[in-house]
Amino acid sequence: MSEPMTQPVPEPAPLEPAPGIVPPESVPEPGSVPEPGMPPDPLPEPPPGAIPPQVGHDEILPESVPGTRAGGDVPDLLALPEEAPAPPPPPGSYEVPVSTYRFQLTPDFGFDKVAELAPYLRDLGVSHVYLSPILQAVPESRHGYDVTDHSRVREEFGGVEGLRELSATLAQHGIGVVVDIVPNHMTIPVPESGNAQLWSVLKDGPESPYASWFDIDWSVEDGDGGDSGGSGDGGRVNMPVLGDAGEAVADGDVLRYHDHEFPLPDTHYRLVDWRRGPGYRRFFDVSSLIGVRVEDPEVFDATHAVILSLVEEGAVQGLRVDHPDGLAEPRGYLSRLRERSGVWTVAEKILVGSERLPADWECDGTTGYDTLNRITGLFVDPAGKEPLVELFTLHTGVPDDYAAVVRESKAEVLDLFFGAEIDRLHAVVGSDRRTLVELLAAMPVYRAYAVPGEPVPELSVRIVEEAGRVAAGRLPEGAPVAEVVKRVLTGPAEAVTRFQQTCGPVMAKGVEDTALYRWYPLSCLNEVGGEPDRFGGPVEEFHAFCRELAPGTMTTLSTHDTKRSEDVRARLAVLSELPVEWAAAVGEWSSKVSFDPALDYLAWQNLMASWPIGPDRFFDYLFKAAREAKTSISWATPDPAYERGIRDFAVRAVEECGASVAEFAARIEPYARSNSLGQKLVQLMLPGVPDLYWGNEITDFSLVDPDNRRPVDFPLRRRMLSAAQAHASQAHPGEAHPSPATSSLTWDEAKLAITARALDLRRRMDPEAPYVPIEAGEHAIAFARGERAVTVATRLPVGLERRGGWGSTTLTLPRGTWRDLLSGAEYTGRIPLAHLLSVHPVALLERG
Repeated sequence: MSEPMTQPVPEPAPLEPAPGIVPPESVPEPGSVPEPGMPPDPLPEPPPGAIPPQVGHDEILPESVPGTRAGGDVPDLLALPEEAPAPPPPPGSYEVPVSTYRFQLTPDFGFDKVAELAPYLRDLGVSHVYLSPILQAVPESRHGYDVTDHSRVREEFGGVEGLRELSATLAQHGIGVVVDIVPNHMTIPVPESGNAQLWSVLKDGPESPYASWFDIDWSVEDGDGGDSGGSGDGGRVNMPVLGDAGEAVADGDVLRYHDHEFPLPDTHYRLVDWRRGPGYRRFFDVSSLIGVRVEDPEVFDATHAVILSLVEEGAVQGLRVDHPDGLAEPRGYLSRLRERSGVWTVAEKILVGSERLPADWECDGTTGYDTLNRITGLFVDPAGKEPLVELFTLHTGVPDDYAAVVRESKAEVLDLFFGAEIDRLHAVVGSDRRTLVELLAAMPVYRAYAVPGEPVPELSVRIVEEAGRVAAGRLPEGAPVAEVVKRVLTGPAEAVTRFQQTCGPVMAKGVEDTALYRWYPLSCLNEVGGEPDRFGGPVEEFHAFCRELAPGTMTTLSTHDTKRSEDVRARLAVLSELPVEWAAAVGEWSSKVSFDPALDYLAWQNLMASWPIGPDRFFDYLFKAAREAKTSISWATPDPAYERGIRDFAVRAVEECGASVAEFAARIEPYARSNSLGQKLVQLMLPGVPDLYWGNEITDFSLVDPDNRRPVDFPLRRRMLSAAQAHASQAHPGEAHPSPATSSLTWDEAKLAITARALDLRRRMDPEAPYVPIEAGEHAIAFARGERAVTVATRLPVGLERRGGWGSTTLTLPRGTWRDLLSGAEYTGRIPLAHLLSVHPVALLERG
């Protein structure tokens, strides 16, 4: 989750420090730690010429709220618990959520705010609340992935007692708690003393009791000043913080550089230019996030003690694991986590194309990007590919070959950002460095699943060998490709592990954060793990995918990391059916306002799909998109003149074309609404655990983070749900599960009704009920879940209208009498779709 800068300026936005780390039941020295709730001291001006670190996987950009901790000694490091939690229940005995509701906790939306919503969540039908990271992070962080202290529940949210109170309140309403955990990395805050374990390592080096926490190479020397990315100077770790102005100044036993501070004497670190690679494994290319070695049992125990204790006491009933691809051995980590926790667990594993989660990973499934992309494709017309790709190339000048753009993007980020990682990997792989780089660039997935000392899975061998063949085509004849492939699959343990840990960052930076911002004929396809050159596919493929879904895997449509919310994508999907009309609209707008061909066409798609949107929000999105694309500016190479041009474009596009954009959005609304309701119902009724991202029970037209972390109007949603329930009960007195009272629902009302009815039905269903496809023709998707529920949704609604509607198309229901929970009508046997879908574009049927 990255925070775009709100003004086009190149100065860094320094991270806020965590409060001092204080042992339980101890009192800090006076002045060493600010009192809770006290404002921080003001920050001095940031280093002139310095620039924010790179941002990957939409994850972390340093927060920009000023503030720092007062000076003083770092408090004693927290004593870790000596005893492990009691053994968990045996695997398979844990509760699997019926559904989850994701909250993005912030300093102004903590545990107490979630607790207030317990009655609403119960009435909506949610079984579990799913919280963003709860451990102590940078105080002003609005995402929580920048953890500074694993020993504390975040004070800004209410601390551990606040979490316990929330859990108890939710339990009274029949709701459990799932939390997001971050095992791969911690933050390097500013000042650096805000991370006590890191401070100890910088102070005492390999002799620190926390030296095993971080993935630091203490052996590499860098006497020639090159960008080896090693520790530098014979055992001193490179800390890339220096800007173009200012000098580090000794202040007692602390070395200060602007807002940064380091322990003196500086015998175990070296301050280097911020552009240099660090001497530690980091999250992607974000030097302010340092990799944590959870493969070490002691580190695992220390960093998971609080989370596991909350599980043991029953305050937490499920876990979501962030970025497992960054770990040395995800399979071993998940096995240890399951053994120690014994609760429902899903992993944020990004799967591409036909890739599937390894069967030996001890988790219940993924966080749902694989399902999200499949559902999106279901509502995209393959016939739109050729005209939309032609339109894209016409407006941008970008080649129509997506694979070529990916190769170029990955090669570029490898050269720009990953020199340190490649050097460290090359040191253990050996052989030819360029061959290693080309192999990384050719890898099509985030991980090859090879484990040191074990036979390599046949599929992994095929993937890496195929990548080797692609790499060979870009290398001089005789390049040692086979040798490098063998070394990264079966060579020294460190070579195998580091290759796995490097593939993910290269994929994320090269594809997610570069290629997806450069190649976008239809940007609803440009999601994490998505394939933007694949426009939909046969319904039969979707059915085959769904039959394989595990009952415990998460399914989703919107997350804190999606590039666009589900309803933005629903609008964009309509363009695949209206390429001619879309081309005319873009032609009109472009004739009035233009800026950069590499950005404009993306801008028009997202302006229309997120409408109504003001110039500030629109600028923030375009500013981030331009930096991610790296064609004119980047996080590392700002250009104030270009950035002023983006702002001017955003303002003029809204002011001069807004009326026409609004008209186009209104024209396609019936089709977008059909897509929105269809994809929502499908997601909620598939096998797995459906997740709702906060606020998306009604329409939400958000763009990439932080736009999708804006406050949610919960009072509106509570009023809407209460009114809907009251009206339904009056219209259908005595019914246990009354359908909506009217057919004339707004888009918001219809989406809320579908969500509530589907979640209510899920509570009565067997979670392992099989997925059974039902034939429904080209313009519908239909399936049964066992003998209890049938889902029907319209797809490709423009084409349906052009052919004159449903005509004689029918659907045959399984035996029995079925009641539509949305319309209240009852059906049996063979039904004309024109009748079944006459009230809503979807139907949710329950057998009586």
